[in-house]
Amino acid sequence: MIRDFASLQNRHFDLLVCGGGVYGAWTAYDAALRGLKVVIVEQGDWANATSSASSKLIHGGLRYLETYDFKLVSKSLKERKMLLHTAPHRVWPLRFGVPIYTHQRMNRLQLKLGLALYDFLAGDTDPEMRHSYLNQSQFTEHFPLLNEHALKGGFTYTDAQTDDARLVLELIAGAMEAGASCINYCRLLSLLETNGKAHGAIIRDQLTRTEQKISAQQIVFTTGQWLAKDAQSREWCRLSKGIHLVMPAALKDEALLLTAQPDGRVFFMIPWYGLTLLGTTDTDFKGNPEQVTIDDSDITYLLAAANDYLKTPWTRTDILGYFAGVRVLRQNTQPSSPGSPSAISRDWELKSAPNGVHYAIGGKITSSRQDAAHIVDTVCSQLGISMPCATQGRWLPWAPQENFPAWFSCMQNQAARLGIDAESAKWLLHRHGTRTPEIYRRIETKADLAQRIIPSLPFIYADLMHCADAEMVIHLDDLLRRRLPLLILARLTQNELRQIALRVASTMNWDDARMHQEVEHCHR
Repeated sequence: MIRDFASLQNRHFDLLVCGGGVYGAWTAYDAALRGLKVVIVEQGDWANATSSASSKLIHGGLRYLETYDFKLVSKSLKERKMLLHTAPHRVWPLRFGVPIYTHQRMNRLQLKLGLALYDFLAGDTDPEMRHSYLNQSQFTEHFPLLNEHALKGGFTYTDAQTDDARLVLELIAGAMEAGASCINYCRLLSLLETNGKAHGAIIRDQLTRTEQKISAQQIVFTTGQWLAKDAQSREWCRLSKGIHLVMPAALKDEALLLTAQPDGRVFFMIPWYGLTLLGTTDTDFKGNPEQVTIDDSDITYLLAAANDYLKTPWTRTDILGYFAGVRVLRQNTQPSSPGSPSAISRDWELKSAPNGVHYAIGGKITSSRQDAAHIVDTVCSQLGISMPCATQGRWLPWAPQENFPAWFSCMQNQAARLGIDAESAKWLLHRHGTRTPEIYRRIETKADLAQRIIPSLPFIYADLMHCADAEMVIHLDDLLRRRLPLLILARLTQNELRQIALRVASTMNWDDARMHQEVEHCHR
């Protein structure tokens, strides 16, 4: 993955995609596969904002059944099923537990009916994907962290998990392989218009500060929360902030769907790289999209919600990390209208402005592929091109196109022979898929690269070096948040950051001054 801003000079494109999150990545990938001349620009790093701050789930949205959003649930479940097949390295099943307590809002029958409907809409006959009921002792055996007082039992059901930032990066890599120009750290300064119609843009390389004009017949904004800063798209959006806390290991290979006692909101406890993700919140956001922060009240809310269920309560000292993202919700009424963001549909729509520019509004990571296909359909229609969606049922770029369990087992055996521990090997395969042999070759040359970077987390040095060398990393923050989420999952000291920076300095062509700058930025 080579970043080449200079190659855009004097180029004409069919499609300019602004925004390198999951919607932009799927759009660029699909459009490039259909043969369009595509350029995608992102003002920061790939998946820099909300697309790396999700709950890491590919799910139908069980809670949306309460608001009768059956269309969205059905759509999302179909996408879940397809991605489990076409991207088994990137999307894998995750079993959830839903406890039943005597005091909770929904009883056993209500949950049973909801889960039965969820299974029906999924259309999956695999018994491992369908819900089941566990009595109190069985449920406690699965989830011993839960307080047993007033626990009556619970249900389990299956959704799926992913690594959101890695998903975006893989799609960008696929788009590039299909011929798209993909440039991170590239800001759109202004649109070029003639007679009220947009036909290009002035863009600036954020690294060299050079500017150039590019022409494009069609332009799509998939900029997420930054849509609220655009005069044209602001009225279509409502922003909602969601935060997650990284907590100590508390679960094995199963997650929990829980309900916050004060307000009835659903939240999750999810196993993630050996630790636990706790989230998410859902509150209106009216601040600067560039500065999304975690408030003390957010932390208090999540800890209190979790501690209502835990045998051993968590405290603030247990928090290992955190992240926040801003969702874009469709604004069907006036921006000042009352009501909780949780009550607003997570479905998506495409808006087109009078100047011909298209805006992607709302959506979910689960349904982003299908929504992006609609974007490209619209673009093709405007260009007078008849070309069907290229991503439906297509293997993801790094997906092994063979028996996945057999491939996984074979690759794990190779990892063991190279001295990679089993947990690190598992996550390495999920992170890199068919690119993993490239990482193995690094270890064959230098055996110590098989060792973990941080003893408590399943990331090895060979992974770090590969990402720095081959995945369009610009800053240390890119490397340690979105290529490997070390800065999210661990409290790295300045010395630890410096040692990591020293490892990649020659690859990144960093001198001492630049290395110091990168470490200081991460340490803030």
